Amino acid sequence: MNETALKVKNTFGKKFKETPVLFYSPGRINLIGEHVDYNDGFVMPAAIDKGVYFAIALNNSEKINFYSIDFDESISINISEVKKSDGWKNYVLGVVNEIQKLNLPIEGFDCVFGGDIPIGGGMSSSAALEGGVSYGLNELSNFKMNRKELALLGQRAEHDFPNVKCGIMDQYANMLGKKKMVILLDCKKVTHEYVPLRLEGFQIVLINTKVHHSLASSAYNQRRNECEKGLKILQKESDIQSSGI
Repeated sequence: MNETALKVKNTFGKKFKETPVLFYSPGRINLIGEHVDYNDGFVMPAAIDKGVYFAIALNNSEKINFYSIDFDESISINISEVKKSDGWKNYVLGVVNEIQKLNLPIEGFDCVFGGDIPIGGGMSSSAALEGGVSYGLNELSNFKMNRKELALLGQRAEHDFPNVKCGIMDQYANMLGKKKMVILLDCKKVTHEYVPLRLEGFQIVLINTKVHHSLASSAYNQRRNECEKGLKILQKESDIQSSGI
């Protein structure tokens, strides 16, 4: 167990009484296709060895408790009162809200999380939050959703609570990434194939520039709207169906 995972587990033990299950949710890089996923094109992401660790346990109550080690912030709320909040809270509460929409029997639970992925560094820390919560609850409560369904749930959660109209790439790479593989993802059909990542003689270097951004407060949605307007203009002259192909 690495240092981050151990810290998450120990912090849970200090705050809650149940015995948690530990989950890991990776970030991602993208090799080809920036801003193409929400234009229904092809992208080639891969999961990475940086992400977020979660300690989660059902608590036999109607209350949900989250604690973020990285932000040193917590939130406690009754299941029946889940609503939009701010910052990281919207990403985890958005997942709970989407599970409720499916009429699945979600119970109260406690959750502590922390990671080694740069927050706001462009490696999908938000998708890692969504993925960790949804996968953990899916396992603990036996909802029987597959990984693709969980990826789509995470995307819906990000659309609704944080109001970021993201494509499917980040959540898909988070849920379906494989070791030594990249994903050739058709974002229109939401289908994929795995491609071996052969790096003999080469290395992919991730550099943390310390520049932070938040999709929820950036011009991301504006860029998506502009792409949609551009597609409508092109469709007046041709039968083009997607600006990403």
